[in-house]
Order: sequence, then C-alpha cells, then structure tokens
Amino acid sequence: MKTDNFQRPIISLRISITNRCNIQCFYCHHDGIIPKKYEMTPQEIERIAKIAKNIGIEKIRLSGGEPLLRKDIVDITSRISSLNFKDVAITTNGTLLEKYAAQLKEAGLNRVNVSFDTLNPETYRFITKSNYVDHVKKGIIKAVEVGLYPVKVNMVVMRDLNHNEVWDMFQFCKDNGVILQIIELLKAESCPDDDFFDDYHYDIGIIEDELTKKATNIKTRAFMQDRKKYFLEGGEIEVVRPMDNTEFCKNCTRLRITPDGKLKPCLLRNDNLVDLMEPLRQGASDETLEGLFTQAILNRTPFYGKC
Repeated sequence: MKTDNFQRPIISLRISITNRCNIQCFYCHHDGIIPKKYEMTPQEIERIAKIAKNIGIEKIRLSGGEPLLRKDIVDITSRISSLNFKDVAITTNGTLLEKYAAQLKEAGLNRVNVSFDTLNPETYRFITKSNYVDHVKKGIIKAVEVGLYPVKVNMVVMRDLNHNEVWDMFQFCKDNGVILQIIELLKAESCPDDDFFDDYHYDIGIIEDELTKKATNIKTRAFMQDRKKYFLEGGEIEVVRPMDNTEFCKNCTRLRITPDGKLKPCLLRNDNLVDLMEPLRQGASDETLEGLFTQAILNRTPFYGKC
C-alpha cells in the first residue's frame, strides 16, 4: 500500500466512467461532455484497475455522470470484480437501477449508493428536470432484493426545497432496509454560483441536534472525515458535513480517475492531474503506469490546511 507525503494511505480509487447523464440536477456543476467514443473502454478500465491493485488499492467505486448509461456497465463491473478487490461499489442516480441491479450483483458488485434527494414527484422534477422518481424508488427496492449491501441513499439537503423531507426519506429507507446519508450542500464543488448557495444552503447541524436527542446509538467513522452515524427507530442515518475542514483532508485515502483517463489527486483541484490514457494507449508497461500512479500520489497535498 502506498502513502503520500503526508502519510495518508491510498486505499480507494473512484473511477468516473462517463460524464454523460440522463437527468439535469440543478446543483450539478455539469462538466463538459466527453464524446462516447473517447471514454475509456472496459479493457482500459480493467488495466487501470489491475495497476491500482498492484500498488495496494483495496476498494473501487464506479461513478459518472451516470455510470449505468454505459451499456457495457456489467462487463466493466465483472472485469473489476474478477481482480478480487475488498469492495466494488457504484454511485448512481438510480433511474436504471431496477434494470441492472440483478446483473450487477451477479457480475460481482458489492454495494450501491443512490443519489436521491426527494420522494416528492414535483420536487424531484424541479431538481432533476425529469420524472423518474418512481423508477428510482423501484431501483432502490430491487437493489435490496438482489442482495446488494448496504444500499445507501445520498440525499443533498436544501433549504426550503427538501429540508423538511428528511424524516419522510428516513422512513422510506428504514422500511426498505436502506441507510440514509444526508449531505450538506457544498459551495466549492456543487454550487453553480454564490447566489445558489445562499438560496439553498441548509445547516444540517440542526438535524444533527435532533438526531442526537433521538438516537439510541451514535458511532463516529474516524477514517471517513469523522462522520457520525445515528441509529434510531430501527434505522440508520449518516451525516456528511461540508469538507472545508482539515479533518476531511487528514482522512482522505482516495484517488480519482476522470472519464478521459486522468488521475485526479484531489477532489477540489484540477491543476495537478496525471494523464494515464495517452501512455496506456501507446503501449506503456505496467511499471510505467505504476510510476504515473506514484506521481499522482505524490502530487497530493491537503486542500484545507496541513494534515
């Protein structure tokens, strides 16, 4: 296992396999779309995953855009799971999850996170510019049925939009054996502009205060930015606070790969990327590609203060 210059072990790799999406969440920063023909192939993704395994990475998460838009998503999942990582997961908007859940489970997927901010069809339409709310609910239920575990719902909480729906979402998750993650809106990554953040930011510390009173047990995830997990009424809520603090950087153990095959050392920076695709497509050896991973790891510096 490799560590960076701040003694942080690198154990997780998040691979964005497309930035195409079939919904238009209004808080998404909408990076420019990479044409489908320039996306990494399943074989290239598998090669990258093998190199990651060689340097000690233990966990892979596939994301997008919307990863289930890739018609070869089952093949990609199967290739990665065959490498025997400790954990293979996907983050999805859930619109196609009912269709793919069983196939993904069979291909070796361990678990899934579903981005789902509201159960209300009108609010969902406002946020996503689409009408897939029932598709997402069915996809979540299907994922539980086929044995993907745990299934988590990621809910971005926004003031005067869905902040008063947290308990409804918790009930839905609890009833279906799903963990709810409530996420505080992040200005640096998610918000299109300052006015947007000012309009919709909601301090989920208010919800945490209520959770603290109601919870029968509270756990802290030390290696996940000290996130707190609240257990109550037979269900579970995890709280994801803003990342503009040194604890986020101190406990960061993840590298990322962009849809066009660039290693991204820091979530919040785009000025220190390391290109894998050109060397890989020119026939680079495993040793050369491992060296590029090492370069990206050494490029890692805490965005928020020192570790």
